[in-house]
Amino acid sequence: MNIWTIILAAGQGRRLAELQEKKQFLTWRKRPLYWHSARTFSRVPEIKGLIFVFPDGEHHLQEETIQTLSRTDNLGLEYRIAGGGRERRDSSFQGLQMLPRECTHVLIHDAARPLISAACIRRVITALEQGARGVAPGLPVTETIKQLSGSRLTTLPREKLYAVQTPQGFERRAIADSHRMPVRRTEAVTDDASLLEFCGLQVQLVEGDPENIKITHSKDLMCLRPSEPSLGRACIGWGCDVHRFGRGKPMKLGGIPISSGPEVLAHSDGDVLLHALIDAILGCLGQGDIGDLFPDTNPALENISSAVLLQETLDLARERQLILDHCDLTVITQTPKITPWKKQIKKNLLSLLACDPGQLNLKATTEEGLGFTGEKKGIKAVAQVIGRICEPSEGSI
Repeated sequence: MNIWTIILAAGQGRRLAELQEKKQFLTWRKRPLYWHSARTFSRVPEIKGLIFVFPDGEHHLQEETIQTLSRTDNLGLEYRIAGGGRERRDSSFQGLQMLPRECTHVLIHDAARPLISAACIRRVITALEQGARGVAPGLPVTETIKQLSGSRLTTLPREKLYAVQTPQGFERRAIADSHRMPVRRTEAVTDDASLLEFCGLQVQLVEGDPENIKITHSKDLMCLRPSEPSLGRACIGWGCDVHRFGRGKPMKLGGIPISSGPEVLAHSDGDVLLHALIDAILGCLGQGDIGDLFPDTNPALENISSAVLLQETLDLARERQLILDHCDLTVITQTPKITPWKKQIKKNLLSLLACDPGQLNLKATTEEGLGFTGEKKGIKAVAQVIGRICEPSEGSI
């Protein structure tokens, strides 16, 4: 599977007309609203690239904005920019035209949903991996819903109703063909999943995310504001991990394959640096260690990417309102030499953590021939994370 994401940011925001700026371009935490979901997608290892769809005529200006953001907040992914259309369906179609030939599956997401979690994205991807041609996350409706026909009200069966969110995932050919089909009842096509339904294709429902709200009305902006100023409760986490060298898994550090390194013995992919980082984050949360959260007795975790484990840990951190202020990481090994890889590793870590370069430090050292690392029997990494537990989450708009 080769998966790309289309972020729809071409809306006119008619229901937020009182604002002087389109909602997708509002500044939150010093970045445009659309950039926050882009950062989350960039932390999901399966995503290969992003398509930004902006209002036609404004996309060149936003390209300059993205280039400026990328200098200090590089997503680490290829991206392309398209001009949108008059309606949502038109903008989706324009985004689909920008996909590279090798793309097999696509996620389509609304820029007005900046709080999407990596866990929700992964649920959509998992359903696609299992063969679904269309996937939509959704939550059960909790209110009583009635249908008005003329002057008559009819109560709909609540247990069968779901509020559908984005990102919605699709087999590329299926969604592309659906967009080319003429649809008479265009007023009912409010999302891309409905196009598949009109074409007779089944859309699979997966669990949505209660925090994945869509900024539609003025009151929704309150979800992005703190109820009161707070610096939060300071916390420090420390992590350490080691792996022995031996015939096992190709070495990875910070999600980057180290071609010059010896193989390591491990249950997962053996990324000692990400394991130490996960332990440090769990330390901030008071949630034990990586073995508690991801035990090596679980066969489902065998050979799993440590980047996936990190994303699940970051989702937990987000649920507990943990803000990462600074990460200091050290790789300790006699072999291989880490210096040639440091820049690439740091770039990937910045993408995984969605943090600024000044918030992350990466070092490498040896133990001068002493101990098991000095004898080239294994590799070690340590991590220290400084953060804050904030309730409610910080932000301003």
